[in-house]
Amino acid sequence: MSKKAWIIFIVVITGLLVGLVVWSRSTTPQVNINNINANAIQPASSSDGNIADHVIGKTDSKVILIEYGDYQCPGCGAANPGIETVTNQYKDVITYIFRNFPLTTIHQNALAAAGAAEAAGLQGKYWEMHHLLYKSQADWENLSGTDRTNMFTSYAKSLGLNETQFQSDLSSSAISQKISFDEAIGQKVQVDSTPSLFLNGVKLSSNVISDIQQGSGNQLRDALDTQLKAAGVTPPARS
Repeated sequence: MSKKAWIIFIVVITGLLVGLVVWSRSTTPQVNINNINANAIQPASSSDGNIADHVIGKTDSKVILIEYGDYQCPGCGAANPGIETVTNQYKDVITYIFRNFPLTTIHQNALAAAGAAEAAGLQGKYWEMHHLLYKSQADWENLSGTDRTNMFTSYAKSLGLNETQFQSDLSSSAISQKISFDEAIGQKVQVDSTPSLFLNGVKLSSNVISDIQQGSGNQLRDALDTQLKAAGVTPPARS
């Protein structure tokens, strides 16, 4: 091939690559969070694929705990049992919200796992899948393609979900929009690691996270108790 032909070839390929980048950006869900209150429960809307925040507890509580997490993150997996214990203990007096923040540059299956949780949520089993994904993290974190989909589908089956619908929902634009929406809010509040916990808009320290991961959770309980008392609410008794 002549030098001139090579130049033409390179120009054409470069143009195609630029076109692909532009196309990929145009097909990425557009998220507008300018007027979003990151510290409030987000209702279903066109911005989040008509999938509302996933909530445990009182929806009108003055004490709101929000977690930004990644299903493939080992630290999130270690913290999940403790967070589940504490939020169940306080569910009558606080609001707990989980939002997706998959760290896709270091966790290849984080995005797919978030999709699996959201797909289960469309059939009313979000929290069941949420906890199952964390519990079985080591079983799926290194899978890819069909093997990964089959594993997640087996989880859906174990939860009594419609497998065909589940697989279809995994690649739905609504779920993609929901995950992008959660990520955008996380970026707005400057999430830089997972898990990140925000209590009434204030990020809790890494010491609180470590305490949860070590099986205590008392530092989180202390923080919740402080906010509850400030709101005039009696904290639940500790066992």
